[in-house]
Amino acid sequence: MDELTTRGPVFAPGHDGYDTERTGYQRLTAHRPALIVGAADAGDVQAAVRHAAARGMPVAVQATGHGLGDPMERGILISTRRMTAVRVDPAARTAWIEAGATWRHVIEAAAPYGLAPPSGSFPGVGALSYTLGGGVGLLARRHGFAADHVRRMDLVGADGALRRVTADADPDLFWALRGAGHGFGVVTGMEIDLMPVARLFGGGLYFDAQQVPDALEAWREWTATVPEEMTSAVTMLPLPDLPPVPEPLRGRHVIQLQFAYAGPADRAERLLQPLRDIGPRLLDTLRDLPYAESGAVFDEPDRPHAYLSDNLLVDDLTPAALAALVHDAGPAAPLMCVVGLRHLGGALSRPPRVPNAVAHRDAAYSLTVLSPAEPGDPQRIRALHRSLLEPFAAHAVGRMGNFLYGPGHDDPSPAGHRERLADLKARHDPAGLFHDGRRR
Repeated sequence: MDELTTRGPVFAPGHDGYDTERTGYQRLTAHRPALIVGAADAGDVQAAVRHAAARGMPVAVQATGHGLGDPMERGILISTRRMTAVRVDPAARTAWIEAGATWRHVIEAAAPYGLAPPSGSFPGVGALSYTLGGGVGLLARRHGFAADHVRRMDLVGADGALRRVTADADPDLFWALRGAGHGFGVVTGMEIDLMPVARLFGGGLYFDAQQVPDALEAWREWTATVPEEMTSAVTMLPLPDLPPVPEPLRGRHVIQLQFAYAGPADRAERLLQPLRDIGPRLLDTLRDLPYAESGAVFDEPDRPHAYLSDNLLVDDLTPAALAALVHDAGPAAPLMCVVGLRHLGGALSRPPRVPNAVAHRDAAYSLTVLSPAEPGDPQRIRALHRSLLEPFAAHAVGRMGNFLYGPGHDDPSPAGHRERLADLKARHDPAGLFHDGRRR
């Protein structure tokens, strides 16, 4: 390790901190590197890449570890979790974000200026990795993908040099990094647009699937009527009858409708009233809230665990397929499954000012199926997920890389992008230095 000089710590197998450093939010699997560099800055990233390249060792990168695919063996893992600086330029409405910053870091830095980033449902996710994969957030139907708002990136390439990637300096690489950005180097920071959004009207409506089995179909019909300022989603899952679960939800198959409206509260109330009226509500958490509390919209648990997922992007949802999903993913399913639906369209359907690699902008909805996993479960989970997605296959237009959790997934890039991406990979990483768990 004395050959590798860094400001941040370096860990080898068997050393204190090695297992903690390589373990991310996704606990089903983890990288097993020969060395881990806990990078403190871009210089540490450069040192790690040069060290690996000189020895023919692969390089993987991890910030929070939410979306880990196929793990890396025997290479160098660059952990960016210490690189969390965020600099806001309120006049330009931009933020410079280091590689390990989460959306929570960015939200907190932007909030004092009445600004908000294109962040996702869970503030604890790494902002860069989310954006490299596209990024569908709480403001998505009004402002588009997070990748659409990137102005520049700093990238450490296979030669260890740090370069600034922009639409003018390197249009091909800038295209690829925004939407299919894993595997071309290590992005150490990015500049991204902020939106003049200080508050949202948002939260959830919770229904019992047995009492209101048509809640998904009611939501689908409602999505055809709403303006772009309304971004919405659904989470459906069976909950145990245990004390940690809120009392109204215990032991129920819950359908949670989630909303983020970037506009006046009174307008939001009128738009949402039809869904409040579809049946008895278990909980109603809708309220006007500062964007700094936007994590309350989805109210996702902040506890690392093991899980697997799959998804489809579809151009339509049929009543029959939704009814089958309510039944087949419920308490009778052989394994627990969390179903997620998101309404797309609006600004997500329009090309950005500067083209990028985000694909399938014709999708109207995304459908994700996710299950908690133990080491012996993956085959059973994959079989369940395939059966749940099959009724939607006739309307599928593709898959979303950001919601493919766990090992074994192929590259979700569409055929029209793969040749261009493969050419860029060959140009920028001819030796295949950078490990990408889905680019096989």
